[in-house]
Amino acid sequence: MTLLAPDTLWWDGGFVPGGLLSVLPSGCTPVAAGIPDRRLPGTLLPGLTDAHVHLALTDLDTIRSGGITEVWDLGGFADPVPGVRYARQFLTAPGGYPSDRPWAPPGSSRFVHSPADGAEAVAEQTGASFIKVTLHTGGPLLSRPTVTSIADAAHAAGLPLIVHCEGPGTVETALAAGADLLAHTPWTSLLDDGVLRAAATQTTWISTLDIHGWGTPTPACETAIANLRRFLSYGGKLHYGTDLGNGPLVPGINPREIRALQHTGLPPADILTAMTPSAATLPPTWIPTGLNLDPSHFADSLSTARPLPPP
Repeated sequence: MTLLAPDTLWWDGGFVPGGLLSVLPSGCTPVAAGIPDRRLPGTLLPGLTDAHVHLALTDLDTIRSGGITEVWDLGGFADPVPGVRYARQFLTAPGGYPSDRPWAPPGSSRFVHSPADGAEAVAEQTGASFIKVTLHTGGPLLSRPTVTSIADAAHAAGLPLIVHCEGPGTVETALAAGADLLAHTPWTSLLDDGVLRAAATQTTWISTLDIHGWGTPTPACETAIANLRRFLSYGGKLHYGTDLGNGPLVPGINPREIRALQHTGLPPADILTAMTPSAATLPPTWIPTGLNLDPSHFADSLSTARPLPPP
């Protein structure tokens, strides 16, 4: 065990007065007293997670040096390494998204031909932490019974189902099938209240707001922010995710994504909650100059986070 004494410790939604952090290979826990092994300037906080990354299209070391401790690789192929959770292949209709995109690595999509094929497709995703389905209009789509069969097989294996939804009716299909998470905040149209209430009860959304314009206001970004604001108002839960690998996104912590989340009305404490779903099991994150919770400075302050330096 290593006992760390930062200038300030942020944990469980607030600063811990005089907080010390016990660090073990299995994770971190604040403690009230003890003799520290190390003192650190600035703030320690739980390890930060980007819940939507494509490691086939970006560099893990760069992500980590930019302050992200854990990533969720939501489609593609990568060698299993610590601090990464994997969806493995995209499960999609024959010829469906993203198999029709030039950026998709060969073999990264698994075509599901029927409801009976769903369980086999799930079983093939060896080492997966969750199962990823794509429902993207403009090309072939999985039927609702097929998505349901995939959801049932995923849940029987103890795996959450993440669904990429784009276009009319896709969110409704995901909800009816039993989706646990949406890979993106829906952006193509404003969802009606009934759909949003059902989604807030059933699913967690992954933010990915900055993919719509990369810091430049766009109608898609405005629609996504409006949907997310209403989803959260109905009690929906959120994970921070960027879709890193998709366009000119900031590697590591993305201050543009954070500022977009602030436009939904989320305060800094709630954004940190969205960024720390695996807090107890990860090494801590370090902000050398300290965490600034002033809303006008929060995004830039958090973007200076770095991995804990060696002793």
